[in-house]
Amino acid sequence: MSSEAPLLLRRHRPFLAFWWARVSTASAFQMLTVAIGWHLYQLTGSVLDLGLVGLVEFAPRLLFMLHTGHVADRYDRRKVAALCQAAQGLVALALLIASATDEVSRNLIFVCAFMLGGARAFEMPTTQALLPNIVPSALFPRAVAASASAMQSATIVAPAIGGFLYAFGSAWVYGPSAVIYLIALTLMLSLPARQTPLAKGRATLQSLMAGIHFIRSRPDILGAISLDLFAVLLGGATALLPVFARDILLTGPWGLGMLRSAPAVGALLMSFWLARFPIERKVGRVMFTGVGVFGVATIAFGLSTSFWFSLVTLAVLGAADMISMVIRGAFVQLETPDEMRGRVSAVNGLFIGASNQLGEFESGLTAHWFGTVPAVVLGGVGTLVVTGVWMKVFPSLAKRDYMHQQP
Repeated sequence: MSSEAPLLLRRHRPFLAFWWARVSTASAFQMLTVAIGWHLYQLTGSVLDLGLVGLVEFAPRLLFMLHTGHVADRYDRRKVAALCQAAQGLVALALLIASATDEVSRNLIFVCAFMLGGARAFEMPTTQALLPNIVPSALFPRAVAASASAMQSATIVAPAIGGFLYAFGSAWVYGPSAVIYLIALTLMLSLPARQTPLAKGRATLQSLMAGIHFIRSRPDILGAISLDLFAVLLGGATALLPVFARDILLTGPWGLGMLRSAPAVGALLMSFWLARFPIERKVGRVMFTGVGVFGVATIAFGLSTSFWFSLVTLAVLGAADMISMVIRGAFVQLETPDEMRGRVSAVNGLFIGASNQLGEFESGLTAHWFGTVPAVVLGGVGTLVVTGVWMKVFPSLAKRDYMHQQP
């Protein structure tokens, strides 16, 4: 069974289309992220602005959290995801036009970041809820790992490509990004419609809050997604990579692209391993160990003055983060009814967005107060503290044995 499952996924045409759509949209977003970060730092030279971009991108997740889940549960998830990808493509097109006319400004970048955040706020829960409709439940844990590998594959290659293309001018990044988003939405629309009927009825406060109530009623799910929130919120240092690249490691845009790709190299290798050998026992202990390693790798990166050692620490960081992400993603979806997956995924997406985008803001703010290196080191220490506290607060999660509860 275990030897045939990866082969079945490779022959599953809807999953392949979904996988390539994920590669495309993640590639375009990563290229945009590199270009926007470097462009903004060139314009303002402010580490605080780099953090503010993350805050602006996160704001739509908070503003529309309840509605994103409702949309994913009430409408065709393929079409919703395609519309989100179209919106992101239009943002890339707007940046292309502004760059060609030399009209890119700090305010325009913030507006574009908000629009990107809004589209991704609807896209993330929709695609997460869509995957269980595509593959059989027996293949789902492996499909989660394989789907995560799509994101990491893009995160390895795309930032490096974005950094390389940016050397020829920002328009060389924004233009291809718009084309790649077009490819993503075409693949998404090719997926078959889900077989279960769409939920009907008006959006009520009770239906919108159902995802929050469901998560609160499941301590292990609450513990897993809140652990990711606080650990990555404190330990995330990606917003400061332009500073490390230019001022500490003394590289250029190509070096920034490699630094942004490094966590995905480790994550991709780990996702391949987990797709072939899924975690089936002692999942709680493995997840907490992964988060602890994430914190240690963050500290090591913050203290590093070697470009190549920094790449290694970021790769270890990405591999550790992938373990937590796959475990959390698999058992959250497996224990959630299909008619609620959109709303639960929306709440989960808020936690993920908070850990990433708010983590970027926290990194920028603490770097502004204490300096870049102390901000990253303190963040890694904070991740280790959170790991220890969560093991005490959520003992059932720390002792959890199986991916999903046995009857």
